[in-house]
Amino acid sequence: MTLEQLYALIGPDMKAVDAVIRDRLHSDVVLVRQVAEYIINSGGKRMRPALVLLVAGALDYRGSHHHELAAVVEFIHTATLLHDDVVDESALRRGRDTANAAFGNAASVLVGDFLYSRAFQMMVAIDNMRVMQVLSDATNVIAEGEVLQLMNCHDADVDEVRYMQVIHYKTAKLFEAAAQLGAIVSHAEPQIERALALYGMHLGTAFQLIDDVLDYSGEEADTGKHIGDDLAEGKPTLPLIYVMQHGTPAQAACVRQAIESGGRDDFPAVLAAVRSSGALDHARRRAEQEAEWARDAISCLGDSNYKKALLQLSFFAVERNH
Repeated sequence: MTLEQLYALIGPDMKAVDAVIRDRLHSDVVLVRQVAEYIINSGGKRMRPALVLLVAGALDYRGSHHHELAAVVEFIHTATLLHDDVVDESALRRGRDTANAAFGNAASVLVGDFLYSRAFQMMVAIDNMRVMQVLSDATNVIAEGEVLQLMNCHDADVDEVRYMQVIHYKTAKLFEAAAQLGAIVSHAEPQIERALALYGMHLGTAFQLIDDVLDYSGEEADTGKHIGDDLAEGKPTLPLIYVMQHGTPAQAACVRQAIESGGRDDFPAVLAAVRSSGALDHARRRAEQEAEWARDAISCLGDSNYKKALLQLSFFAVERNH
């Protein structure tokens, strides 16, 4: 099932979210509008705002605050992308020049700050202390995850436990918050809210693990970014960690050298080691396990088309090629 088919159920809601995004992007400063619109309109999957909408639908929410919250989540995600691409010195995202490549690092960082602060203005206007607590906690954890990832770069001794912590902080936390917000706005019981937060966390973890796989198995035309970017930045992702632990001594040494030095010189040899050692299968199995845990977490929800879509989303997260 494609994302378009999954999102058909929330089509009108997504249009309402897009309207909120366009409205809240307004700034009297022209460059702020230009950079923000460039990244917002660059063709992302919008999985995090979709989570807010699908969960609210599954819990039979009636109202419009979920549109505002979905836009807040997208703004926070977009701010992290702007800052990420500057830190990583990335040149390509979603098949287009990154904002920092198009507008420069300074503009990208400052417009990221604008999006963060605009998101907080919006969540304050909703006037729900639980919403503010969840989102402020999430943004803080995401920032910690970014720093953890930075500390792990070029460190070939990072193990699976340390790497999974980065995933949980940097990526899964916003998925978790998005699902939790859909429950909060719907006034769900505490156990339902916890179940949906767990769903989001496992879904986000599966999503990131597949991103790691696609960095060594995808096609640039599908992924919209340069293959091997993670290695070039010296990031010890799960496939590389697996090779160092389970590959031949020669493969392990090759990967260790590549992580410590960064760049693309060793990419062909690393790619061969990753593909021949079973590392990609291992990472996919881990992603499939996370997706299964996500599905198990929402067994408490009543049957509905929204629940079916949440279940399908967990399969998409693992089976996608971009």
